[in-house]
Amino acid sequence: MARSGLDAETQTLLVEAVTAAADLDAYHSRCRGDGSGRRTENLNKLIVGKLRTTVLTVQDDFFPERSYRRVQARLESDFVERLQAAGGCQGAKDSTWPEELRQRYETAIEAIRQLP
Repeated sequence: MARSGLDAETQTLLVEAVTAAADLDAYHSRCRGDGSGRRTENLNKLIVGKLRTTVLTVQDDFFPERSYRRVQARLESDFVERLQAAGGCQGAKDSTWPEELRQRYETAIEAIRQLP
């Protein structure tokens, strides 16, 4: 059941932020050898403090799958498809894609910070 305290715009922002964090973490894990999940952890800290919710709750309540495990599996699968389309890790590194992923994440984080 979705958290009624958050409006649709905030829910959409949270979905975008979780997706951006997952994509950036997946890139760093697969192509840079950093499996820390740091961006998702940082996002989780921010939304717990700001909105009293967690990344897992966002995945359970606001993603269409309504299950964090299915959401995580889909996000990983979608990322792998885009990575392959980019020419694998080397193709991604030779493109602007890593910077685009970082900028997307930073934009989402900043938007959450600006919430009342």
